[in-house]
Amino acid sequence: MLVDDALRALDLVRGFDGPIVDVAQALPDRDVTLLEASRRKCDFLERWAPPNAHVVWGRAEEQEPDAYGLALAKALAPPPVAAELCLSLVRPGGAAILWVGPSADLSVVARVSSLLGGDVPEARDGLAVIRKLVPTPAGFPRRSGMPKKRPLG
Repeated sequence: MLVDDALRALDLVRGFDGPIVDVAQALPDRDVTLLEASRRKCDFLERWAPPNAHVVWGRAEEQEPDAYGLALAKALAPPPVAAELCLSLVRPGGAAILWVGPSADLSVVARVSSLLGGDVPEARDGLAVIRKLVPTPAGFPRRSGMPKKRPLG
C-alpha cells in the first residue's frame, strides 16, 4: 500500500481540513508534514495537529524537491496545478494523491505528470493517484506563484 511505503508524508494544506491529519492519527508511527502558506493557519495547526505531525509555514514551490514519499492535496488548486505542486515534492517510488472529483479531466493531469517524472494518473473514487517514476527535472519546482499563473496543462 502507498501509505505503508511512505516514511515521510506531506499535506499541502488549504484551510483546516487537510487529509493528512486523519492519516497522522491513523498511523502514529509515521512522520507527517503539514505545509501551509498562511502563518495564522500554521498557528492553529500547531496547536491541534497530532504529535507526529510537523507544521511548516511556506509554499510548495519553496520546498526541497523529491523529499517526501507521499503528498496529498485537497482543494489546493485545479488538478493540473495541484499535480505540479505535489509531484515536485515526491521522491521517485512515491506518489501524489489529489482529491479531484469525478468530473476532472485526467488527460491534462497526465501531461503535467509526464513533465515532472510521474506515471499516468489512476482514477480511484474521486482521487487521482500519481506514482513518481523519476526525479524531478531541473527547473522544477517553478518559482512561487508560477504554477497557478501559468499552468503546465
